[in-house]
Amino acid sequence: MITRCRRAGGVWGLCLLFTLVPWGGGCSWLGGKAKPAWIDGMSQEFPASQYLVGMGQADSRNVATEQAYAAVARIFKAEISAQAKDWESYLVIEQRGAATTERRLALDQITKVSTDKVLESVQVLDSWFDRKKGVHYVLAGMSRPQAESAMLERIRDLDRAITDEIDESRRTQDKLTRVRNLKRATKRLVTREAYNADLRVIRPSGQGLPPPYRVVELTTELEQFLASNLAVAVELTGDQVEPVQRALAEGLVREGLTVRSRVPQETQPSGGPTGLDPELLVQGTIRLWPIDVQDPQFKYVRWCSDVIVQELATQRVVGAASRGGKEGHLTTREATARALRVMQQEFSTDVAKAIAAHIYGDQELPTTSTPLAGCLRDQGAK
Repeated sequence: MITRCRRAGGVWGLCLLFTLVPWGGGCSWLGGKAKPAWIDGMSQEFPASQYLVGMGQADSRNVATEQAYAAVARIFKAEISAQAKDWESYLVIEQRGAATTERRLALDQITKVSTDKVLESVQVLDSWFDRKKGVHYVLAGMSRPQAESAMLERIRDLDRAITDEIDESRRTQDKLTRVRNLKRATKRLVTREAYNADLRVIRPSGQGLPPPYRVVELTTELEQFLASNLAVAVELTGDQVEPVQRALAEGLVREGLTVRSRVPQETQPSGGPTGLDPELLVQGTIRLWPIDVQDPQFKYVRWCSDVIVQELATQRVVGAASRGGKEGHLTTREATARALRVMQQEFSTDVAKAIAAHIYGDQELPTTSTPLAGCLRDQGAK
């Protein structure tokens, strides 16, 4: 401001007086916005009791914004990782036989689904540019009360669906329906528990919402039911049956299913059903044969497989799967050995997973009235 002041010798003149504005007052004596208190972790405008925040700083505004969002996401990911031990039984079933790194990826996917939902509530709350240092600061965060309300709604919706599916699984007499409802309820419960971990972060009290069931309880119930009520038999015909059939049985076991041989009719006790027979039959044919592709260096062998999944009690075909391919090597014998290895791998992974996905209700197998069409087609192919 400009005012009059007395100079030496008693002469009046004009003087400039500068008024210093405290930090956080909105404008500084250099002009522009003053350094916000939230940069140093203190803010009356965004108190910790009402806001969950993360800060980013970088040479550009965009990068600083990304860092601020990432800082908020890390808070939630840390809490979910701390709760992951409770979901281990679910992850073992989902990734049975898989490496620890693959189960880690499954957990990361659960975390991502949850965190992506949470970050829908995050927005940029404030920003500041330090002209002297050339650094952008961005504060991102969410209103705790608003985020809590949205998260509670999601959790309660999941609780209703979980309860309905568990009730249906225990009412139904159909074994596949029971398995599918138990599996769906378990998946929802894992997602629900991820949301509950987020809720504990959002709430200043750190308290979540007690679940209607525990993940370990549902996974145990599912495993016990599968072991005693839904066995699968594997019966293949054709070429190299024994190693391929063994590979398929091993793959089904890794998927959490019980594999049991059919009891011959003449050896079963009289007096009606005994429960000795499996409920589902995986039946099919496999073929390997040399083909001439006019390659002067390599010999080739084509392979094919067709399987159907059948309910033994009703003789109803509930699904079918076909696979095929060709392998080459220096000799026909070596090409056959390679084709056999590929078949075993296909049966122990892809075919077993497809059958398990059908049983669990994750994905339906295609049905066909001519289950051998794939092999018949391939045998005519070169």
